[in-house]
Amino acid sequence: MTQLKPRRTVEAAGAAERERLLSLHHYEFAARERGFRLIGGIDEVGRGPLAGPVVAACVVIEENLNLPGLDDSKRVPAKKREQLAAQITDQAASWAIGEADVAEIDVHNIYQATLVAMKRALDALAIAPQYLIADAMHIHGFTGEQLALIKGDSLSATVAAASILAKVHRDRILAKLDAQFPAYGFAHHKGYATPEHLAALRRLGPCEHHRRSFAPVRASLTDERSPVLFPLNIP
Repeated sequence: MTQLKPRRTVEAAGAAERERLLSLHHYEFAARERGFRLIGGIDEVGRGPLAGPVVAACVVIEENLNLPGLDDSKRVPAKKREQLAAQITDQAASWAIGEADVAEIDVHNIYQATLVAMKRALDALAIAPQYLIADAMHIHGFTGEQLALIKGDSLSATVAAASILAKVHRDRILAKLDAQFPAYGFAHHKGYATPEHLAALRRLGPCEHHRRSFAPVRASLTDERSPVLFPLNIP
């Protein structure tokens, strides 16, 4: 038999979550007090993995996001992230995704590729923000005022929302890659350097979606591999 929580406990939990969400909008409130109406948050996902693109998302709001459970994507379970992503796109004034692919990462380095993905997300917005909150990065080319907020994805509602959209989008990409290259386990580790992934790299070498500029991938390169591989010459 399922035991119901006392009503006061449920009400207290709801009140605590509402208070947390208000606190999460602190930087958005501060921007509004200065006269900004359209406030954007931008974040990226996928700087650390050995495979797949780096993905950025930008979320622009006019009003608070009324989304219980909204938080840094790393703290939100996968199923809840999917639910929140749908709600974010419904409540936001505007939102967009930007990507930088593996070739761009290998040519420019991951930091510069991340900036490219963020710029693409900004350029794709139907409504541009007047004020932009970024997770510890300064976005060159954005003409409005911006704030580089350290740990922004856990301190700002719009940055948290952007991190969730980026994470959901990238996870879907890696799930599709897993269907093409099931031996690597992309759907499970999302390209990160887990023991499973590193073992697959040692056994098979990299596929075309691996970042050859990353040391573990570069170390696994060889000329004698399975036909599913696409080795490149690395200087």
